[in-house]
Amino acid sequence: MKSSRLLSILLLLQTRGRMTAGQLAGELEVSVRTVYRDVEALHAAGVPLYGDAGHRGGYQLLAGYRTRLTGLTGGEAEALFLSGVPGPAAELGLGPALAAAQLKVTAALPPPLRAQADRIRSRFHLQAPGWYAEEDPVPHLERVADAVWHSKVLRVRYRRWKEPTDVDRRLEPYGLVLKAGRWYAVAAPGPRTYRVDQILELTVTDERFEPPEDFDLAAHWRRYEADFLSRLHKGEAVVRLSPAAAGRLTGAAARALAATGEPEPGGWTRATLPVESLEQAHAAFLAMGAEAEVLGPPELRERLAATAAALAAVYGAG
Repeated sequence: MKSSRLLSILLLLQTRGRMTAGQLAGELEVSVRTVYRDVEALHAAGVPLYGDAGHRGGYQLLAGYRTRLTGLTGGEAEALFLSGVPGPAAELGLGPALAAAQLKVTAALPPPLRAQADRIRSRFHLQAPGWYAEEDPVPHLERVADAVWHSKVLRVRYRRWKEPTDVDRRLEPYGLVLKAGRWYAVAAPGPRTYRVDQILELTVTDERFEPPEDFDLAAHWRRYEADFLSRLHKGEAVVRLSPAAAGRLTGAAARALAATGEPEPGGWTRATLPVESLEQAHAAFLAMGAEAEVLGPPELRERLAATAAALAAVYGAG
């Protein structure tokens, strides 16, 4: 709706400052011509909005102008209270601030929306980590977050998976990402990604840094995830799966089963599945027990056979 788009333009300019017509069009997913028309409509409504031409031009609001948050719909109010995840906020030291902010927003809502927000909080609770993922202590998280916020250089002792495992690093932390219950710091040089729970020692220095103006944390993380996933499944295993084992597959394995699966007698299926490594595949197929038979590669089949023989020796073949 046009009225919603006009409010969005106001809020974008209020929060981000100067923006070009192209940037506004990209944010709102409309044409630049539509942005021009919307800006004219705001002018006609008396909004103190002006534009500058040239390389560094764009639209911006007159200094000091603020618009009140109005027109909040029921769906927007529900989404607002679903988006507040108290666990991560508390880990960052922002638990009281989040509670205070939600209280202020609740008080500002009209009674019907206030009732909907209260109902949402009473019916839905969001928790990112899975049942079997233990929550690792992250003792340095608050200090890393403070360094991100104030653009301060960190000196850390970091534990990585390859030798030498414990290394010293000078980091310029650009941002923090919470993924599946685990915190990651994106930091220069690079930038590279570091698990915050693997920081053994940390010193916040007085040295300041400036992140690149064009650095976008969300866009960087999307590229990082895509690259990670492209490197994740480098191998393949040819397997026979019982109906029970086939039904437990998820993600890339389930998609590969659907694409390559060939029915066999007895309801079993022969398929080629992606695997991350010999160790990961050994653990995954061992967990399936007699519901899966690995046909190749030979080294994986031989390792599973050796493990099965060792288990038979422990528990007794008879």
